[in-house]
Amino acid sequence: MDDSRSALVLFSGGQDSTTCLAWALNRFQRVETVAFDYRQRHRVELDQRLVVLDRIRAGFPQWADRLGEDHFVDMAVLGQISETSLTRDVAFAMQQDGLPNTFVPGRNLLFFTFAAAIAWRRNIRHLIGGMCETDYSGYPDCRDNTIKALQVALNLGMDRNFALHTPLMWRDKAETWALAQELGGEALIEIIREHTHTCYRSERDQRHDWGYGCGECPACVLRKHGYESWNARAA
Repeated sequence: MDDSRSALVLFSGGQDSTTCLAWALNRFQRVETVAFDYRQRHRVELDQRLVVLDRIRAGFPQWADRLGEDHFVDMAVLGQISETSLTRDVAFAMQQDGLPNTFVPGRNLLFFTFAAAIAWRRNIRHLIGGMCETDYSGYPDCRDNTIKALQVALNLGMDRNFALHTPLMWRDKAETWALAQELGGEALIEIIREHTHTCYRSERDQRHDWGYGCGECPACVLRKHGYESWNARAA
């Protein structure tokens, strides 16, 4: 029997997953997290995610008691079979099929499937991911229809009543910054700026108003523009 008060967040340690974690902590009584190591170039995020968890526990006592076990899944095989700019040291570019070469085929499908297997064992009903169709890079596994179809498949294949949530699906990056402020105020914004990691190049030597990163890769550009747009809207 699943626990409708519990949730499992796909938590990479980036801006989006941190905002989703806050969203979950604001709604559910027990929240667990899961990370996946697929030998991504920006593996520094796997270290930063632990810092973010510690900062949230220390800075938000109303959430600390709800934040439960953290899970870590080694998915090296995904990196081995993926020829992408996130798993190989190659330049970021668009492919002939119109998809960016940062697209890792099957990644989000596998993430949710493994998360569901953990949730099945731990009697967790709600699975939460930071996929977004409004401000994304064209990844087909970030589309709303994909997530809805996957929810059906997981429920049929595991004989459960999982609910897959994507709180950022229809928000652009500026609205994601705004949601973080709404959920956790300036304290959460500062955690995101100072401790989360988004940069595909694992650059953490350069500090910008929006956080650390190279400032040039697709992830940094999106985060930067979102931050600037959010500030402009708030002015």
